[in-house]
Amino acid sequence: VTQQRVTIRARTEAGIFYGIQTLRQLFPPAIFSSSMQKNVEWTVPLAHVEDQPRFRWRGAMLDVCRHFMPKEFVLIFVDLLALHKLNTFHWHLTDDQGWRIEIKKYPRLTEIGAWRKQTRLGHERNPRGFDKKPHGGFYTQRDIREVVEYARLRHITVVPEIEMPGHAQAAIAAYPWLGVTAEPLEVWSRWGINANIFNPSEKTILFMQDVLTEVIELFPGTFIHVGGDEAIKDQWKASTQVQERLKELNLKDEHELQSYFIRRMDTFLAAKGRRLIGWDEILEGGLAPGATVMSWRGVKGGITAAKSGHDVVMAPTTHTYLDYYQSQDPGELPSIGGFLPLETVYQFEPVPEDLTAAEGKRVLGAQAQLWTEYLPTPGHVEYMAFPRLTALSEVTWSPKERKNYADYLTRLNIHEQRLQHLNVNFRPMKTPPKK
Repeated sequence: VTQQRVTIRARTEAGIFYGIQTLRQLFPPAIFSSSMQKNVEWTVPLAHVEDQPRFRWRGAMLDVCRHFMPKEFVLIFVDLLALHKLNTFHWHLTDDQGWRIEIKKYPRLTEIGAWRKQTRLGHERNPRGFDKKPHGGFYTQRDIREVVEYARLRHITVVPEIEMPGHAQAAIAAYPWLGVTAEPLEVWSRWGINANIFNPSEKTILFMQDVLTEVIELFPGTFIHVGGDEAIKDQWKASTQVQERLKELNLKDEHELQSYFIRRMDTFLAAKGRRLIGWDEILEGGLAPGATVMSWRGVKGGITAAKSGHDVVMAPTTHTYLDYYQSQDPGELPSIGGFLPLETVYQFEPVPEDLTAAEGKRVLGAQAQLWTEYLPTPGHVEYMAFPRLTALSEVTWSPKERKNYADYLTRLNIHEQRLQHLNVNFRPMKTPPKK
């Protein structure tokens, strides 16, 4: 920035885009307002900025299954990611409590699976019954294409998550033959881990491949997330049919059976030029050859994967689960639990010291998680995301040696004004929490 002009130079369109984000932040915060601003001096300081991201994967995950979020908010969320130079939107689209993506070959997935009869009141550990109100919604394929294109224009890749073999009750409610017992089920109204799991039969695998075929058509990005977490194997252990299949495939145990299931998806996706990514449970029973691991149960899974020559995205509960409490003040909004203050997010180091320099290059980056069991509205999501997502964005962008928490807090004071002009329902640093 000189007295005569502003010049932005970059090797890619994305670089120009990020340069524009930096320039916007050099203006007075009022530039982010959607209304006419008076008596503002629209100047920027003279400056020379050289910048580049530290990591390739700078992401945030939004769960729209526990509570459905309207498309309009998803677009706002994408805008907020772009402002903070995040480039990956992980969209959690299927779970026990709702199936949120239209699949034309299997219409009951949204006719039945997108709607639950009621929702748990109070915390799952201390429930107060149910609200007796139907809840649901889904995104049409047209909606999906709109979000994906909107994100592309902001240099954000959308990574869809289709859960398997666990977190499957909404799909089983739509098509009972997908389950191990084939008994009729309803879309789940509770939170927590559910024992209902996909039948690992060939018919189920072909069903999932049909689903992924439509998903691939909607999402042009490289990665497809297949979940793989919290798959309780009790139904598999109790099923004569499943045990016969396990022996037929010459597999040692149920962990290897899940690995077989995931490997089939990996092979299918690879044949279509895509890459599979899953939560760190996909390590159990043997990792699919082309799989990337998203390490959420700490960083141990990521270390194991990187040392085995697999790519990793770090997403540990200890530093990236933004649905955890932001403070220990009793007036905070209800949360699933945990405690994750702003400073802990900021101090996160995605590349563990246990990795060699070569192994460390397997860490693609990191991402924040926003699970929505206790985030029923867009306002709740924004409150839990900000300002902590600003810290995560700096973790994934800035060089490790340049991080300075005190300096970050000084800049955050100004950034809060930008969020305010954007009408983001952030948690202010210096005011009591909302009740």
